[in-house]
Amino acid sequence: MFSILAQNAAQESVPVTSLIALLIFGIVFLLVLILKFKLQAFLALIVVSVIVSIGATFINPDQAAGLTEIGQTIVKSMGGALGFIATIIGIGAIFGAMLEHSGGTQSLANTLVRKFGQEKAPWAMLLTGFIISIPVFLDVALVILAPLLYALARDTKKSVLVFGLPLVAGMAVTHAFVPPTPGPVAVAYFLNVNLGYVIGFGVLVGLPTAIICGPFLCSRMAKLVEVTTPTDQGEDLTSEEKKLPSFLQIASLIALPIALILAGTVVEQSAISGIDPGLTKAERNAQVADILNSMPTTNQVIHFLGHPVIALMISTLLAIFFLGISRGTSKEDLVEISTKALGPAGIIILITGAGGVFKGVLIATGIADALKEVFIGSPIPIIVLAYIFATLVRIAQGSATVAMLTAAGLMASFVEGFTQPYLALIACAIAAGATGFSHVNDSGFWMISRYLGMTEKQTLKTWTVISTAISLVSFGIILILSFFIPMYIEST
Repeated sequence: MFSILAQNAAQESVPVTSLIALLIFGIVFLLVLILKFKLQAFLALIVVSVIVSIGATFINPDQAAGLTEIGQTIVKSMGGALGFIATIIGIGAIFGAMLEHSGGTQSLANTLVRKFGQEKAPWAMLLTGFIISIPVFLDVALVILAPLLYALARDTKKSVLVFGLPLVAGMAVTHAFVPPTPGPVAVAYFLNVNLGYVIGFGVLVGLPTAIICGPFLCSRMAKLVEVTTPTDQGEDLTSEEKKLPSFLQIASLIALPIALILAGTVVEQSAISGIDPGLTKAERNAQVADILNSMPTTNQVIHFLGHPVIALMISTLLAIFFLGISRGTSKEDLVEISTKALGPAGIIILITGAGGVFKGVLIATGIADALKEVFIGSPIPIIVLAYIFATLVRIAQGSATVAMLTAAGLMASFVEGFTQPYLALIACAIAAGATGFSHVNDSGFWMISRYLGMTEKQTLKTWTVISTAISLVSFGIILILSFFIPMYIEST
């Protein structure tokens, strides 16, 4: 890849070459700040964005904002990114907190284990992880379900890895591919792709990936190492589930926003399918608004309910009522639960906003255009390029969310004129790259190591291999799908 970059860049003007060099310096410096100096990712992204902006004022003064405008560029980019993303992540965090507080997570897992039976419990845990990680953050879900893993291991006399590895595999897939988790939400925003398409293709790619990389692979990884399962922890699987919400109730609450968003996407795309692709973004948005407002009332209602913010808000309010108020939770406790949930969400929101700043700086300085100029004539397909960008950042600094944000910011200049389904595939490719190759610089690596009782070496032999398999298998599925999905919007 770098040889192609150097060859193409050498044929261009000095500003292009210099801007690409500035970009490489910025990314390397970002990694140094995070890894060596342990600077929080939010602050590191802001610092790098400022430095890149300053450098661009000297390299590309005709396009880049002047020194007096850098602060305004950062504020504007942060505000634009957070308008949609912060709302989704914030509401989603409260939704997940209600599931956690009510015991809905345990209810879902316990029901699936009973339905599948203890012999097929690894499949139950895979499905549990796949479902529950849609509204609940991965680390929180692992903490909640750890006692169930210990109980299964104790009752079946099997290694906790037999059940734990499929669980975290299922979690990792939906955490990366299916909104409203932060990564895919941010990527969808940066690439300007409808969230419904991201959900649809995320499930289409993620579900077979989870099946392929689930119990079959995980069982083989579990045989490679021996761990000691805690004998004094874990719930009694034979005990009655008292005061837990029903499986149907939890499954319905999780499925509702997804169904609404998908329905809204279908209505919107059917209404605007004939729009002239040659329009500017502003002209297109104005025409889309006119078309949507002229639709039959029923379609307008479906589209309204299918907006991600509205759909998730409805589900969250229902969760507050059915999982909180109707079960006797006091108003004070509900406020405390919601407030507590927004703490971790706030950190993620700020990091996501900083990713938006980095993207905005790339556009404002001309670096995005330079990157496009270098790679647009290369033989590397866009989807492969997206995967490579995300993978390199993931391996270097560990955080899947930061890898997705960085890759999406780099890819934003490449996607003009692409169809919504193809943009969704690019989003999935970024997610695939950001999921794999988990190792010692990934906080999830240490969470899994701790709760499954593995040493560093054992975690590398098991979870690192599984996460890499998830990345490669999902990317293979994406490549296959890309042959059947139209890439460019056709002129009418």
